[in-house]
Amino acid sequence: MMNKTVNRRLLLAATLLAGLPGALQAQTTFPNRAITLIVPFAPGGIADVMARAVAEAMAKSLGQAVVVDNRPSAGSIVATQAVVSARPDGHTLLLMSNSNAVSVGLFKKLPYDTVKDLVPVSTLGFFDLALFAPANTRFGTVQQALQFAKANPGQLKMGTISVGTTQHLAAKLFETVSGADLLTIPYKGSPAVLMALRSGEIDLALEIVGPMLPQLSAGAVKALAVTTNQRNPALPEVQTLQQAGVAGYNVSSWNAIAVPAATPPAVVERLNRAIREAIASAPVIAKLEKLGMRLQAGTPEQAQALLSSDIKRWGEVISAAKIEAE
Repeated sequence: MMNKTVNRRLLLAATLLAGLPGALQAQTTFPNRAITLIVPFAPGGIADVMARAVAEAMAKSLGQAVVVDNRPSAGSIVATQAVVSARPDGHTLLLMSNSNAVSVGLFKKLPYDTVKDLVPVSTLGFFDLALFAPANTRFGTVQQALQFAKANPGQLKMGTISVGTTQHLAAKLFETVSGADLLTIPYKGSPAVLMALRSGEIDLALEIVGPMLPQLSAGAVKALAVTTNQRNPALPEVQTLQQAGVAGYNVSSWNAIAVPAATPPAVVERLNRAIREAIASAPVIAKLEKLGMRLQAGTPEQAQALLSSDIKRWGEVISAAKIEAE
């Protein structure tokens, strides 16, 4: 009888252990297989370049491969949904960006709650934008462009990529903060914006710094100012818009890594440590800073605060610009 009782207890204990949630088991074994980093952008773009550099460095820290899986879509929805639906054990990561924050105000209904269904682990870095003009521009400074715009409402042509992108919304915010009445013209992509700028079809363009650096080096365009509150390391001689007299203007694009909401805190902490080590590594710094990125890791709480503040901020810009939700 005693043996039967003991056997039952052992069987019960074994059953309970076998039934432990995978996420709980992951706390002691993480990572126990390859990790997938789902990137909501196409291969070859600046976000993809960052993701691959960081993934390679994280793999060395974690002792497991970190495989990049590109799943581009409008508003980063496809990639985000894949991560939200994944097992919350830290083996499926999302390359989160300010696109996730913008989507909250840009779409009537998302298949997930951006704040409740995801846990940001850490930021990776920030992508500054800049105000660009043709090499032969008639505007030598930001103030000259603004003076013309205020004297000639609706005449100054500002080019950006598609409606609802960071660049487009940054242009709308620029109008509001500067008090200028601009004609904002959205194009299908950055190459079209560059072509329009070089041909004189538009007077100015708001674009991410990194992809424009070769054009600056070639003398094809001129940077009048960067959009953040500090100068960009790749363009130390270019002033900020705040320094140019546009008080309170501070815009950048950013990337972070996020995981499903139920991921154990110990796993989040381990991933955060791996990200910090990756961002501080010499190969990552050498590869990414020359592309105009400002690398910056942080705590999950800081990343969450950034996401929440950008959801509020861009929601207000979308509303003020009367952009209809899709």
